[in-house]
Amino acid sequence: MKSAIRNYALLFVGCVLFHIAGTWSLPLIDRDEPRFAESSREMIQRGDYIVPYFNNQLRLDKPPLTYWAQVASYHLFGQNDFAARLPSAVAGALTALSLLACGSRLGAATAPHMQTSQVRTGWVAAIIFTLCLQTFIHAKAAVADMWLVLFVSTAHWAGLELLRDGLTNAKYPGSHAEYRISFWWFVFYISLALGFFAKGPIAWVPLLTVGSTIFYVPNLQLARRFKFVRGIVLMLAIIAAWAIPALIQTHGEFLRVGIGRHVIGRSLGAMEGHGWNSVGGYVLLLPFYFVTAFVSFFPWSIKLPSLLKRLWRKRDRIDSYLFSGAAVIFIIFSLLKTKLPHYTLPAFGLLALLLARHRPDHIAPATIARRLSLFGAIAITTASVWIAVALVIPPLVARFFPAYRLLQESRLYLQPQMQFASVQFKEPSLVWYFRSRVSGFLTPMGSRRAASFMQEKGPRFVILPTSLAATLFASHPENWKTFPTTGFNIAKGTRVELTLVLKPE
Repeated sequence: MKSAIRNYALLFVGCVLFHIAGTWSLPLIDRDEPRFAESSREMIQRGDYIVPYFNNQLRLDKPPLTYWAQVASYHLFGQNDFAARLPSAVAGALTALSLLACGSRLGAATAPHMQTSQVRTGWVAAIIFTLCLQTFIHAKAAVADMWLVLFVSTAHWAGLELLRDGLTNAKYPGSHAEYRISFWWFVFYISLALGFFAKGPIAWVPLLTVGSTIFYVPNLQLARRFKFVRGIVLMLAIIAAWAIPALIQTHGEFLRVGIGRHVIGRSLGAMEGHGWNSVGGYVLLLPFYFVTAFVSFFPWSIKLPSLLKRLWRKRDRIDSYLFSGAAVIFIIFSLLKTKLPHYTLPAFGLLALLLARHRPDHIAPATIARRLSLFGAIAITTASVWIAVALVIPPLVARFFPAYRLLQESRLYLQPQMQFASVQFKEPSLVWYFRSRVSGFLTPMGSRRAASFMQEKGPRFVILPTSLAATLFASHPENWKTFPTTGFNIAKGTRVELTLVLKPE
């Protein structure tokens, strides 16, 4: 027990430190990160933890779990970039813990008399997941994806435990079998509910994974094991504790926008340019995730072809369960019209478990020469590269983030009561960074309105293209301040030249 606790503590702390490396020196990246971070700050300011707002407008894109996690982080570490990203690092570390535990139990099922091999399977799965490229990126990002991954992975693990005897022919030992089955039943449906709180109905894919077992284990009596009716009632009751107040407060808008636009809309059409709406483009992009997986799952993607070859020749029921879970996720997102490379990230824990069970090279035991296996060499090299990238790259590129740079240059002159506006540049990063110093909200406006806005009473500032600032404010009063900067609009992929024009009083 002491050894297990030490292993879990070591993995959790190591993963958190690995994921947070460099998060304090890289500005939040438009557009999703600032939207999440600012919405969480406005939750605190409003004292409303049911309905999120961004820039004083309803933000109905995502359920509230990520906001709640960021709110807790803000209370501990302040309202800053690091605190906004920390919850994703914690979620990534917790996912690694679940893979360590699940992999160790899978090792026990296949090698009950080899304790070292059991633990090794869990460690290999956790390391593979932690070091793949998409985990490296999204465990450092102030977005909802890692929380979705955590609860989808936990639900898949719980489903595997409920199917344990049917998949492995190994009964739960002792007199506490019914208690353990009940425990995993609750874990399964609570994970589905919490996954919904992270990113909506996509968190329910483990139900399809469980349902797929009828094709390779037809006599499992799934209804008896999972008690679907009462389990789904429990799941919906947990969701309703938040959803009903949210629907009442928004007069049903959360359902129309959150489910109608961001779930159904993403399925039927390409949103924000992520995918093609034409039939030909849709067909062309059907294999999108099966190709991008070789980048997203790097460096372990080099082992996927040999893994698929081994599974084709020989697989057991646990392999079938894990593979079907990953396949369900890949197929669902392949059929949706909106596509982004990281959407299949919830499948990576399952792929990590499959690779850990079928690793061709084992981690070598400690010897005097301390020779590393191929897996160990890849893991250490990858971790070193990722840490170097996380620590070296952010300070070098921070100067290309225009909103962040403008705040750094003008912060000594900003006052809480200032009004602020922008022209032709209204990325969410402006709201996140400047509202750390200003209590008002950003007002986007056209160029004609900018001059009159600056003439109104009270301290204020406007952010606009430098060429436009030179025309509108060529002869501004002497006490006004101007702060020009150049940078890169990541959301649009364009270079920008901006100037902040500030009237102190």
